[in-house]
Amino acid sequence: MTDPSKNISPNDLSVLNRIFNPSMPHGDVVEEDTSCSSNEELSNEVREAKKLELEGVKAAEAGDIIQSVKMFNEAVKKAPAFPSCYNNRAQALRLRGDNKGALVDLDQAIALSGGVGTAACQAYVQRALIRRLEGKEESALEDFKRAAQLGSQFAKEQVIALNPYAALCNQMLAEVMYKMRTGQE
Repeated sequence: MTDPSKNISPNDLSVLNRIFNPSMPHGDVVEEDTSCSSNEELSNEVREAKKLELEGVKAAEAGDIIQSVKMFNEAVKKAPAFPSCYNNRAQALRLRGDNKGALVDLDQAIALSGGVGTAACQAYVQRALIRRLEGKEESALEDFKRAAQLGSQFAKEQVIALNPYAALCNQMLAEVMYKMRTGQE
């Protein structure tokens, strides 16, 4: 039996990324890390969970978030130690407006991944976005820093944007440019 995620085209991955990560720019973290089984055959549980995840993604793509969450719940039951299941369910929960539930799943994805790999990178970015929405700027910045260290270009951009010195410099530069354009000294 083949891994169904191997049959997803780059375009499909891009579409799925836009659904589950609408705040991220095109092309940032998309694929799930399978390095824990890079040269090993995936367990039956993980293969079944991946199939359920794909069904959950299709449901979300069709706008059926309730069915999507159900599919991800089943995936978690099949492979409770596979971080991807929690990451995907967190995205569906976030789309449903359940940020608290999403944060629980993102914490679990980070714990199960050991804080490394694509699963952790995605979880850190998504957790940072939620924390930022909640006004927890320092926590968000820490998560963006972790995701940036794991390779997320979007997180790197956010780290720069959230730097208070950079913000002050940008504000001062904007004022200087405005004065130059308007002829003020």
